[in-house]
Amino acid sequence: MTTLPVERHPWFPVSDCGHACLGPRVERRVADAVVAGARLCRLAAIAGWIVATPIADGTMARLRRRPRRALRARAARPLLAALGIGVVVDDRRSDRRATGLIVANHISFLDVLALALVSPAPVVAKSDVVDMPVVAGLARRFGVIAVDRGTLRGLPAAVGDVSARLAAGSSVIVFPEGTTFCGRTGGAFRPAFFQAAVDAEVPVFPVRLRFVGPDGGAATAPSFIGDDSPLDTLRRVLRARGLTVVVRLERAEAPGADRRELARRCERVLSARKVTSAVL
Repeated sequence: MTTLPVERHPWFPVSDCGHACLGPRVERRVADAVVAGARLCRLAAIAGWIVATPIADGTMARLRRRPRRALRARAARPLLAALGIGVVVDDRRSDRRATGLIVANHISFLDVLALALVSPAPVVAKSDVVDMPVVAGLARRFGVIAVDRGTLRGLPAAVGDVSARLAAGSSVIVFPEGTTFCGRTGGAFRPAFFQAAVDAEVPVFPVRLRFVGPDGGAATAPSFIGDDSPLDTLRRVLRARGLTVVVRLERAEAPGADRRELARRCERVLSARKVTSAVL
């Protein structure tokens, strides 16, 4: 469950999105069931390939002298394609090889697949979602760094871990909203992990994720909200038609010295892009 808290504290992320964001219930059609079945078969075949090839991927990584995580895009693209989701990448960065803290709005566990197409960086995610069936296997393959959202005790260590990775020249992906929203709205950026960029003195790259339908409007089928389970989201996606995920990478933001100011600055960048996208 994504919106019911285990414990409340100032850092605890709460989403105001629920099933009302999904719109009226659509009548199930036989054609949709056929499409869903075909996609599920393709998804199962690709999942089997992912499970069967870790040794081969490790060998290739060693031969190419790069981390195995750099090969994740090979799995992400076919997984999204199997789900019937197209991909559009709009990269506005001035230096596409630069590393730093990558911050993105959060809609779905499918966000990890979309971001894997543009960066091999590990992703910070809530431990209660990472441990869920279906998601857990993908989380391990895609190098997710689990953070317990129910307590503040582990937060300093998690921020320190991210800071050390950034200082060593690696990128790390964070969802600073702390929980998922439907995509038509979003939450405030929590400043905690921005401290890692300040400490490591590395740039921050805001990324706007959007799932859109055939008409170009926001599609909520892929969202992970309310009392959804991963299977609920998966069922909606399998039956949906014409879904596309748009990944827009903005120019780097300097870390500065104040994590709160940095968080607000990055939030404004993505909020402005959201308004522009809605108008267009």
